Amino acid sequence: MAHKFLIKKNKAGEFVAYFVYNSETIFWTEGYASKASAKNAIESLKKNGPDAEIEDQTAE
Repeated sequence: MAHKFLIKKNKAGEFVAYFVYNSETIFWTEGYASKASAKNAIESLKKNGPDAEIEDQTAE
């Protein structure tokens, strides 16, 4: 699979969820005190992301 979520610890010892596509980090979450919170963030993105609207703020 070309895309996946990773959970890593940052320098502060917090759990961060990363979305990776073709080995490149596309975005990441804030740091969480628990791994369970990072997993909840991933589930929220998976649940709510597909229907998110696109807001184009470029001036053309």
